[in-house]
Amino acid sequence: MCESEKKKESCKGALYCVNLALRIVVMGLAVAAAALMATVFLYYGGPLHTITYKDFGPFVYLVVASSIGAFMEAIAIFLTVCKKKDDEPAKVLLPLLDAAVPVLLYSATAAAFAAGDMSYCAVGKRVGVCTTAAAGNFCNQVHIAMYVSLAAGVSVLFAEIVKNWPTGEKKKECGGGCGSDSDSDKSPCHHGCHSKH
Repeated sequence: MCESEKKKESCKGALYCVNLALRIVVMGLAVAAAALMATVFLYYGGPLHTITYKDFGPFVYLVVASSIGAFMEAIAIFLTVCKKKDDEPAKVLLPLLDAAVPVLLYSATAAAFAAGDMSYCAVGKRVGVCTTAAAGNFCNQVHIAMYVSLAAGVSVLFAEIVKNWPTGEKKKECGGGCGSDSDSDKSPCHHGCHSKH
């Protein structure tokens, strides 16, 4: 194997590891965002009203979309680690998963940030949740969940960049590789590896 080919293989291995690590980070952050948002609650107002993420459609969507996204990312991780060279199901599923997960995470994050005022209908009018000091912990946890979801979206972006990072591979190869006995004139390229005569 040529020295340049060894470097390419080393580069591909490093990018594979970074991509896999980022996929795991995406899955973890998506689970964390869903868990944080699903566990928020606040006893508020008079008569007493328990406020949860279910009172806000965008937050419900964040919990559902982040959960589905994490599950799909787990499948993608499994396929990435366990796929064989000619594994047709993996070749079909991975691109679909890689397209679906960002859509879910980006849309969920955008919806959650759009609902940042956190108001709900009560007694015929809209009531702002974060307008009182008692809502501090509730609003803080919601905002943390939103930023964790944003971090998951950024991580999936970097994972896609790393996955598609060019490694300098060329489709044409010189003869039969280094030390080949083939005639250099018949080789598709005349540089790089030198053939024996």
